[in-house]
Amino acid sequence: MYTQEKIRNVAIVAHVDHGKTTLVDGLLKSSGIFRDNQVVQDRVMDSNTIERERGITILSKNTALEYKGYKINVIDTPGHADFGGEVERVLKMANGVVLVVDAFEGPMPQTKFVLRKAFDLKLPVVVCVNKIDRPDARPQEVVDEVLELFLQMDVGDQYFNSPFIFASAKEGYATTDWKNVKDDMQDIFDAIIAHIPAPSGDENAPFQLLISTTDYSEYVGRIGIGKIERGVIQLGQDAVMVNYNNPDLNKKIKITNMFEFDGLSRVPVEKSSVGNIVAVTGVEGINIGDTLCDPSSIEALPFLKISEPTMAMTFSVNDSPFAGKDGEYVTSRQVRARLFRELQTDVSLRVEETDSTDAFRVSGRGELHLSVLIENMRREGYEFQVSKPEVLYKKDENGKFVEPMEQVTIDVDQEFVGNVMEKLGQRKGELIDMHPSSSGTMRLLFSIPARGLIGYRQEFLTDTKGNGIMNALFDGYAPYKGDIPKRRLGSLICSESGESSAYGLHSAQERGVLFIQAGVEVYEGMVVGANPKGLDIEVNVCRKKQQTNIRAAGSDEAIRLSPPSIMSLEQLMEFVESDELIEITPKHLRLRKRILDTNLRYKSKKHQH
Repeated sequence: MYTQEKIRNVAIVAHVDHGKTTLVDGLLKSSGIFRDNQVVQDRVMDSNTIERERGITILSKNTALEYKGYKINVIDTPGHADFGGEVERVLKMANGVVLVVDAFEGPMPQTKFVLRKAFDLKLPVVVCVNKIDRPDARPQEVVDEVLELFLQMDVGDQYFNSPFIFASAKEGYATTDWKNVKDDMQDIFDAIIAHIPAPSGDENAPFQLLISTTDYSEYVGRIGIGKIERGVIQLGQDAVMVNYNNPDLNKKIKITNMFEFDGLSRVPVEKSSVGNIVAVTGVEGINIGDTLCDPSSIEALPFLKISEPTMAMTFSVNDSPFAGKDGEYVTSRQVRARLFRELQTDVSLRVEETDSTDAFRVSGRGELHLSVLIENMRREGYEFQVSKPEVLYKKDENGKFVEPMEQVTIDVDQEFVGNVMEKLGQRKGELIDMHPSSSGTMRLLFSIPARGLIGYRQEFLTDTKGNGIMNALFDGYAPYKGDIPKRRLGSLICSESGESSAYGLHSAQERGVLFIQAGVEVYEGMVVGANPKGLDIEVNVCRKKQQTNIRAAGSDEAIRLSPPSIMSLEQLMEFVESDELIEITPKHLRLRKRILDTNLRYKSKKHQH
């Protein structure tokens, strides 16, 4: 067991894709946690398949290393603003942060967001300039940019003496002098031990443990993870569970299972003392923000309110003609159970029942947050439908409507600036700042309503020929900014069910861009393409050519079809209109009208006008 002075709790924070998770890999490998002959997966901390594919960390992870007799608890945090709720909470367990910055890109918007949280908690910072092996790395300028960021954020003088370490996590080395390449990570370990303090707290006081994050396991149910703020916890001890934000909670419990982290595994322990990060299982109903404390001294530790959701979608049972063909879980009971299970680990999510037993309203922290949940469910074999994402409005104290705003930072080449400014202007974006960035591009800063960004990312990539970089951060609420023009594209809608034919598609493609190729099963009311004129048009893509015995010269030449535009989940979430739904199955993503029958749809439109 480590004494309090020999423990360091550190959170690794950074902008998306600057190499935090790879850095944790490097630290694990160099601390000798793996056997020499053990095959180690890259980015071993990203356990979830979507995390691995998209290269992003969604849930914070815990691990622990040993170095020169010290135990270093490392918490890997997500960099995406949509998962900002995670960052705020895990910093409660840390006594300092390692800020990872890309040696080429320098500090990015997200860097500022995460740092602000660390400064608010007065946590010391070790700066790690990563990826110095990149051919275009510019470590010295990046150091200046980080110090400039500290200056802008108006932090105390002590932060200007923060140690700077230069690393290539991929190559597995860290050094205090970027011109002097080493072959190990020792310098970063030394900086953590020297610069980040041991956890404080009285070992002899009655124990207190704040749950900052939870995990879920099929075998033991919910697992509460947090740092012991004071005292010593023994196995089998009686405790009381209370919550600062919920004064009614006062529940007697017993500590039956407790684990500490060692490398990537959890090791059962009989007792653990102040400063350690532990996982507790077998406590019914344990939640993030709960305090477990000694019955002789019951007091709840204050805890951040979780950031509110800004966007909602309706998840409903799939009722299309193809329902149940692909999915394993298709009933409302199964979809409901899965959504409520997600609440066990994701605290920024809300799930509410609706008037219909087949539909649930799911609110989250943005498009990415919701699309990751949809993609996870789809891979697990669920089949369901979702509606167009909508922004959640509030009323301020004067009863006026306010809406969530985003601060958007855009890096683009000079030639695309006019186009981006025009598009965001139409979407009620206001330009706050514009200056050339160090990499030769222009950096634009906008304030824009969250709803103005729905459907823009795809357009942005097209407008900047795939070279633009866009980052958005939640920026509080502001008065409603007025109407934003809707998508200009109409839908091409199937007029009958069957299999699409080349002949039918050929005549349909004159009306717009198709989403499907020949030989695809379709149904009446399914959306198979987009019409640039903005009108919804019925097309028959199943039409076969009339067989006659008279051959006209040249008419039998092969039909040429343009390649279909196959949309990803995010693109569909941006394209879908309020009278449409996205049908989600393990094998297919389809777009459809809510009312499938052409005549009924026509009648309901007449009633609306």
